[in-house]
Amino acid sequence: MQNAAWNPSRTPLALEATGLVKRFGGVTAVDGIDLRIEPGEIVAFLGPNGAGKTTTIDLVLGLQRPDAGTVSVFGRAPRGAVAQGFVSAVLQTGGLLKDLTVRETVALTASLFADARPVDEALERAGIRDLGDRLVGACSGGQQQRLRFAMALLSDPGLLILDEPTTGMDVEGRRDFWSAIREDAARGRTVVFATHYLEEADAYADRVVLMRRGRIVADGSAAEVKAAAAGRTVRATLPGADLVALAALPGVDDVAIQGDRVEVRTRDSDTVVQYLLTRTDARDLEVVAKNLEDAFLALTTEGNRP
Repeated sequence: MQNAAWNPSRTPLALEATGLVKRFGGVTAVDGIDLRIEPGEIVAFLGPNGAGKTTTIDLVLGLQRPDAGTVSVFGRAPRGAVAQGFVSAVLQTGGLLKDLTVRETVALTASLFADARPVDEALERAGIRDLGDRLVGACSGGQQQRLRFAMALLSDPGLLILDEPTTGMDVEGRRDFWSAIREDAARGRTVVFATHYLEEADAYADRVVLMRRGRIVADGSAAEVKAAAAGRTVRATLPGADLVALAALPGVDDVAIQGDRVEVRTRDSDTVVQYLLTRTDARDLEVVAKNLEDAFLALTTEGNRP
């Protein structure tokens, strides 16, 4: 079964937000964001607490109405898209009855849709078919997250929104979960996930969208976000290095020397490497990229970037 929302020729954008604003009293939780997500993308939605991620997700799911701007899912209003099964969500808590079995829970959810995927197929896809007869209350936190994943798959949604999807899962469970997500994305499903596990965003997202104080402050591949926000470090062996010349290169933030080794922190590593190779006797060059956590902190910590 394949939901009509999956046809890219008929629905070019999985999610489109334009000038989206949401206020709560004197607090602007979402401050005029623009966002376009193509079918089949896996997008990590990151930001510190209070950045506006949850409110944005609520707007996409039709749980809140925007004060300004528009948001659509496959060209439909959010509530209509949810009602037609074009979008599903896996949230951290709630939505489970502890006295039902895993299979009964999925079957009950399936009864709410006119055209749902088979219960066993959803359980298999979520990796919990062998837990069908277990009471929900006896499942671990990670198993309950997998159950929520199975429930979200029943409508065969074109857009799947995940809020901290691997909370409570062990290492093997997380790996299997993301393997299933990758397979679904290859078939055309769009995935947007919020997580505090930055290594998951780095490893599995095609694209990282980073929010701060209700605004999008970075949007690109993990590599692009890391390079733009945190830069790279270039190290080399260079006796008698000219600190002034190195510091004057475009994009250089800091230069340090320890013995014959020079270390240059820069937002333009190509220029530094070219200078070292063509204008100096540097050897043993090493270029080290910073990680996504460095970029996250650089872009979201007060006093850094706006």
